[in-house]
Amino acid sequence: MSQTDKPAGGSISWADLTVPNAEAIRNFYSEVAGWTFEPVDMGGYSDYSMTSPESGQPVAGICHARGVNAGLPPQWLIYITVADLEQSAARCAALGGKIIVAPKKMGSFGRFCVIQDPAGAVAALFESAK
Repeated sequence: MSQTDKPAGGSISWADLTVPNAEAIRNFYSEVAGWTFEPVDMGGYSDYSMTSPESGQPVAGICHARGVNAGLPPQWLIYITVADLEQSAARCAALGGKIIVAPKKMGSFGRFCVIQDPAGAVAALFESAK
């Protein structure tokens, strides 16, 4: 997603996979899906933006389980765009969900948090920068 793109509210706007060895899994998906990759500087190490071979557009991230991603399970994490991150996080908790990662800044793109719904499924909520 580019910094000028504004995803529609309620849409799934991104997916990340967080794993202990991002390089190995990056290479796996490069071979399996044909994705190319670009490093994303995380301050001392790189995560990877994976790009579609047909569109040339970024489609997903492959991340190391450290830094802001420490403690996330090794599963695909979808990002659902919401209009008001604080309000959506509060509704999550009020409805029996859990906040796994509290709201935090995502560079110049906006803010996010990671939630767990009452059934145990994990997703991220994303509020685009205004």
